[in-house]
Order: sequence, then C-alpha cells, then structure tokens
Amino acid sequence: MAKKRLVFSTDQGELCPDCREPIDECNCNEGQLLGDGNIKVMLETKGRKGKGVTLISGFALTLDETKDIAKKLKASCGSGGSVKNKAIEIQGDHRDKVMEFLKKNDFKAKRVGG
Repeated sequence: MAKKRLVFSTDQGELCPDCREPIDECNCNEGQLLGDGNIKVMLETKGRKGKGVTLISGFALTLDETKDIAKKLKASCGSGGSVKNKAIEIQGDHRDKVMEFLKKNDFKAKRVGG
C-alpha cells in the first residue's frame, strides 16, 4: 500500500507526523505516558495577548487519564481549559487552586515561575 501524501489542507488542523491523522484522532501514543512525573504548575501569558493561562505539565499518565484530571481541574477552578501539547491549560491564573487540588489528590507538584 502506498503512503498517502497530504499536499495541503486547512480543515484538519495539526497532523500527527507518524500516522498523518489529525492530532485529536491520532492513536499512535494511546497507551504511552505523557510526562515524566515531575508536575510543574506555571502561569503563561506569552503568545496569548497578555491573557494568563495556568499550565500544568509533567503528568506520568496516559492521554485519557490526563483528560479526566483536566476535567476535574476545570470544575474545581470554575474555568475553561483543554489538554494541549501533553499539558493541561486552565484559563486564568488559578495556580493556588491547582496546587491545592493536586495536593488533595496525592500528586507532588512544583510551582514554577513568579
């Protein structure tokens, strides 16, 4: 079977480099752990027009488990967010609430940055 070669497309967004499927539908890393277990909580404003996003990275969990944690974090912070680039993004500055949530759920996390 010959490999399909994508010439140009704007309707799918970012594609997985291995299977050439949209990132949301990619199954390449389904059972793999996303992080190394060193959980870092930081505030990021770069590239977001000055708006802050709480970024939580380093979970040693699978993608599905990370999405479950993200859902619980969004509910506890009362804010929106998503899982992008192997990290959880929560809209707004919720570092204190996130650290409290992680401590209650027996995750060891470090607060990074100012």
